[in-house]
Amino acid sequence: MDAQVAAATRRQQVAILLGAALMLSIGMGIRQSFGLFVLPMTRDLGFSVADFTFAMAMQNLIWGCAQPFVSAYADRFGARPVMIFGCALYILGLATMAFAEGRISFTIGAGLFIGISLACSASNLGLTASARAVSVRSRSMVLGMISSVGSIGTFFCAPLGQTLIASHGWQAALVCFTIIAFAMLPAAYSTGVIDKIHPPAAHAAGAVPMRTVLREAAHHRGFVTMSAAYFVCGMQLLFITAHLPTYLALCGQSPMLGAKALATIGIFNIAGCYLFGWLGGRFPKHILLGLLYIVRSITITLYFIAPVSPASTLIFAAVMGVLWLGVIPLTQGLIADMFGLRYLATLSGIAFVNHQIGSFVGVWGGGLVLDYFGSYDLAFKWGVSIGLIAGVAQLLAGAGSDWRSARPLPA
Repeated sequence: MDAQVAAATRRQQVAILLGAALMLSIGMGIRQSFGLFVLPMTRDLGFSVADFTFAMAMQNLIWGCAQPFVSAYADRFGARPVMIFGCALYILGLATMAFAEGRISFTIGAGLFIGISLACSASNLGLTASARAVSVRSRSMVLGMISSVGSIGTFFCAPLGQTLIASHGWQAALVCFTIIAFAMLPAAYSTGVIDKIHPPAAHAAGAVPMRTVLREAAHHRGFVTMSAAYFVCGMQLLFITAHLPTYLALCGQSPMLGAKALATIGIFNIAGCYLFGWLGGRFPKHILLGLLYIVRSITITLYFIAPVSPASTLIFAAVMGVLWLGVIPLTQGLIADMFGLRYLATLSGIAFVNHQIGSFVGVWGGGLVLDYFGSYDLAFKWGVSIGLIAGVAQLLAGAGSDWRSARPLPA
């Protein structure tokens, strides 16, 4: 490869990685701040907490159900048009939320529009593009770095959102988020450079049929176990982002503490993603996943049995931040190890369905528990119990099994 081609390739890699990081940072940062809007929006628009969390739950369920189909289309025809469409729909969803007049319009914006947009623009396609842009040796580390940079948005969006809610109201905060989201469009275009480096399957010679990929995945013990355990990740994380601010308010804490906790999760997630990306390149990824689920469940237990205070909340947020999205470089890297890169987005999307079913249960179930029982105690107990079961199952599934037993498919 001559120097000019090598330089062009490096420029393309930088464009892909920076674009993916910016798209994830804005999209996920805004989304993970939605819990701040529960109390002000339900008060002003006249619907219940369960109504609000139902819209958030539908968002996650629609995201999960759409992800395999969106990913399969991107694998076959190209990621750039899919990501640009998703970012445009994200902007429309935020605008619909900002000018919602009741439960139905809010659910359309927050649930339908943003749910579909996240399938097109969030972590799956961005991280798939990043994995394809780098070498096998650096893949796990790069996935951790992109995930970590992508979490910076939460550090800025949560305090910004709470400040605007307190000073100008929730509608002004959502309008501000809508304006910020326009930066996702050029980021998506930049990330789409991957279509030139890694041609979609429809334009690639000798591409393995998707039915072959799906058949191998369905009979691979490691993939099935990892996908099933992914349920608990979505359930725990989305429960916290949606309900922690409300829980703190019920405990008599300042609304700003919820924003500070979400921001703390975001900033410590930077270190956590980098850490697990580094560890994933040196230790068995399935073991790290199991340990992550177990430690996360223990952390939740310790926090919710102790008296609530600003100090305990910020310590809890810091520990959870380290454990937050470290699962992403591990799962993406594990699927790439097992099956290669050609249909990485499709297989990641299939596994992600379980994550989003868990998100649906965590978000809406938490709201139902609060409405019916007046506290989150039952939700905490179920979340911890299922988390421990998933972690142990992930560890046991790795005993004596070859997590690279699937024949790697051509990249």
